[in-house]
Amino acid sequence: MIRFNQVFKRYPGGYAALKNLSFEIPEGEMAFLTGHSGAGKSTLLKLIAAIERPSSGSVLVNGQNIGALKPGAVPYLRRNLGLIFQDHKLLFDRNLFDNVMLPLQIAGFDHRESAKRVRAALDKVGLLKREKANPISLSGGEQQRLCIARAIVNRPTILLADEPTGNLDADSASDIMNIFKSFHQVGVTLLISTHDESVLRQYQGRTIALKQGELQA
Repeated sequence: MIRFNQVFKRYPGGYAALKNLSFEIPEGEMAFLTGHSGAGKSTLLKLIAAIERPSSGSVLVNGQNIGALKPGAVPYLRRNLGLIFQDHKLLFDRNLFDNVMLPLQIAGFDHRESAKRVRAALDKVGLLKREKANPISLSGGEQQRLCIARAIVNRPTILLADEPTGNLDADSASDIMNIFKSFHQVGVTLLISTHDESVLRQYQGRTIALKQGELQA
């Protein structure tokens, strides 16, 4: 569950990226976040992931108040979140297997269990046969699928994606959205930022529209 209650996000100098946002995304819903470039979509996702903190108001994620979280509690929050941002942040000096393994290593998972999870995640996105390859050898769509595998290896209850199909051709974009749909079908809560009208028409999830940091009716 994600709940925003009268949330403002201001940056030094007085710029307000988000203004008086109130909405709720129930557990298990797939919702789409839309709006022009600079509308505040990325900032909103970063608030949910505790990368940013609200200037005022409250952001609740699975009952936890993001603004009140101590730094030591953030990693525990993120164990239940899968994060897919526009900057892939892939490690090009490591193969696919090791890229997906990294979050589990950081979380201190047992190596044998981690290996099973990594291979299950790579299989889910169709990259298991290339686990020893380097990310530089992948196409753009394949790199995006690798990012999804890394985001889901923790088996999160919430998945956040920032323009996941923005730089992909139509076929690759459809593949990515079908992967997201399969997660939704097993109860994962999804919030997907997109400006792709074809995605919105095809998948018909609830739309949360932003304009200059404000929620549109």
